[in-house]
Amino acid sequence: MVRLATGNNPYFSTSDIELSRPGKSYSIDTIRYLREKHQDTFFFILGRDAFVEIEMWREFQNLFSLCHFIVMTRPGSQKDNLSSQLPGALTPAFQYEPEEKAWVHQSGFRLYLKEISFLDISSTKVRELIEKGESVRYLIPSEVEAYIEKHGLYRKSP
Repeated sequence: MVRLATGNNPYFSTSDIELSRPGKSYSIDTIRYLREKHQDTFFFILGRDAFVEIEMWREFQNLFSLCHFIVMTRPGSQKDNLSSQLPGALTPAFQYEPEEKAWVHQSGFRLYLKEISFLDISSTKVRELIEKGESVRYLIPSEVEAYIEKHGLYRKSP
């Protein structure tokens, strides 16, 4: 579904490396693999809800020396001046650059904190709507909607 959603955008590419890897998959291993294989600049995009728990991730301190991060504020999340605060363990490794509106890691990679438009769209919401038999039109790409319909995903069993 990610391939379908991003297929027409030349700025995105997808990988199934985490699905192919046996056992647990950790972000640090995926980023290292991708950097080794593709010698490119990467942006790790995640929601604020995941970011505030990043101190629980494997080798979280090392993540920020491997790629740029974009933290998206999702609808309904607290607006607690995230641009001036990072999780405690990260603070010593970053410095805020107001001109760039970014936190700069000691490695030179950036951490951008971005607000998205407040449309109540989440994977949970989409699954709930489909389960109720309600429309998800305009909430997800039409290709993804067709895939979900074709494979009968997220519907209640009869």
